[in-house]
Amino acid sequence: MIILIKNIMSIEERNEFAKLLVQNIRDMAIKSCDVQLYANNMRSPSAKRWRDAKDSGNTDKFAEMVIADTVDDTIFYLLLAVDEGLLNISYNTDDGKKVNVDGDIIGELGGWYVGEWRTEHSTQRYFGDIT
Repeated sequence: MIILIKNIMSIEERNEFAKLLVQNIRDMAIKSCDVQLYANNMRSPSAKRWRDAKDSGNTDKFAEMVIADTVDDTIFYLLLAVDEGLLNISYNTDDGKKVNVDGDIIGELGGWYVGEWRTEHSTQRYFGDIT
């Protein structure tokens, strides 16, 4: 008989993970989007897109941009946490192999995401400028 023992997170470990997730991913994505929304002197393409849609009164287009960009920022900061070694993740391939996800240099995974992965794999809207 084979007995498998799962490694269960302690309350302290779960709280440490929660803090990492909220502060390094969620909060960073919100800060990034807030800058795009509120910094009138921002010259980034996404800030300009948001301002133009907001100023035109096209609330649907504005909301569509904010939704897509916010999701992209959140995924970017998740991948940055992986790149920086703050978060170690793995996934199971279709053939059942467990693969650790990591980048060779800081920002590499996030760069691939905004530079290639969305274009190649997304079936939903995204904007080609980097937020």
